[in-house]
Amino acid sequence: MNIFSTIVNVFKVKELRDKLLFTLAMLAVYRVGFWIPLPGVNQSMLAEYFERAASEGNAAGRMAQFVSIFSGGAFGQSTIFGLGIMPYISAAIIFQILGSVLEPLKKLQEEGPTGQQKIQEWTRYATIGLCLIQAIGWLTFITSQRMVYTDWSSNPVWWVMAVTALTAGTIFLMWLGEQIDRFGIGNGVSLIITAGILTRMPNAVMWVWNNFDPGNPQKLGWLQLILIFAGFVLVVAGSVVITVAQRRIPVQQAKHTRGRRVYGGQRSYLPLKVNHGGVMPIIFASSLMIFPSVILSGLHDQARNAQQSGAGSWLASDWWYSLTQWLSNNIQTGEFPYVVLYILMVFFFSYFWITVQFNPEEMSKQLREHGSFIPGLRPGPRTAEYLETVMERITYVGAGFLAVIAVLPMVVNKSMNIDFSVTQFLGGTGLLIVVNVVLDFLQRIEANLLMRNYAGFLGGGDDGKGPRLRG
Repeated sequence: MNIFSTIVNVFKVKELRDKLLFTLAMLAVYRVGFWIPLPGVNQSMLAEYFERAASEGNAAGRMAQFVSIFSGGAFGQSTIFGLGIMPYISAAIIFQILGSVLEPLKKLQEEGPTGQQKIQEWTRYATIGLCLIQAIGWLTFITSQRMVYTDWSSNPVWWVMAVTALTAGTIFLMWLGEQIDRFGIGNGVSLIITAGILTRMPNAVMWVWNNFDPGNPQKLGWLQLILIFAGFVLVVAGSVVITVAQRRIPVQQAKHTRGRRVYGGQRSYLPLKVNHGGVMPIIFASSLMIFPSVILSGLHDQARNAQQSGAGSWLASDWWYSLTQWLSNNIQTGEFPYVVLYILMVFFFSYFWITVQFNPEEMSKQLREHGSFIPGLRPGPRTAEYLETVMERITYVGAGFLAVIAVLPMVVNKSMNIDFSVTQFLGGTGLLIVVNVVLDFLQRIEANLLMRNYAGFLGGGDDGKGPRLRG
């Protein structure tokens, strides 16, 4: 009942209601553009190719599944939003990493809103460049696979039109996200990604419904259904816990005497997030794990062709053919060597991300400048060393949870033979993105409600008018 009353309160506040409706309207515009196909592309052949690649679990299928997280699955239909918001995210990540390496960019970040506005402008320009590169690469790929009608692919005008349409689609989504940031509620880019992920949930539910038959051992039974539901609830609950989990370090403010008054002396906490990297370690690991499968499959094909042609080189030797065959078969989704390598990559990028984003020396310097210290530790290098040690330990826990979340979908897919469209909601990048964005969205709504209730408590009323406390 409390949830329904909260929803009613949301729509009672005019400002909050307008923001929420504007956000929903912009997301609806995004979903409309998602269904506008790119002219000249054989949509049925393209859909069949990605469906076959996903079922076979090869590198192309995993790449399509990874990219579809950020494009809303638009690659499968090759719409005008085919590239999604991924080029903008890639550009933002590049500038974020460069900001910790390049000194001029770091100084620009420290300038505040002015510097951030300049970096944002450069990010937009970089997005356009990435869009052009990705659009040309994508169109070249589908043309080589004969997924574009011949009359269209041989026309230079079509290439200009298609590249322009894909680039304009991403730029429009970037603009849409900025409008949500300004006039809506929540992070616009994150909400667009979340909307694309959640739209695949009805397909997952329909797959479970169509494959549920307790009397058929080849179908899902009651035990598998209960395990899927319980696993979804537990993973979502665990994702929420690890997202909001913090290690609070006590911070004491030094006392200052001015005249006859004593200032300071308050005790506060320095919150360090357990999962400081968020979904970034999984994104880096997922994108990087695509390449070993592609390379090893190519080496195995090369060895097989060398043996069939009877070449006398070492490429046709039995030991090389057996080695490439074993590597190609085992570095695949769900196989034990692949899972172990994936876990190691998640741990590596978890520590890499805190190395880039977390600066204990700078944090220790800020504490000393504000007259604060950690009880029992001298300000300066000793405090920085302590913060670095604590961060390394809690990152180990966060990385372990991320590793479980990352490998859970592929393990369930391999062991229980459940479609990946269902297992992706039992973990992985998509689920973590949804949990993070929904938590942020709910916290912003709650902050607006608390602020409004606080104004009403002072005597203002629901419309903000009426007597107020003065002075």
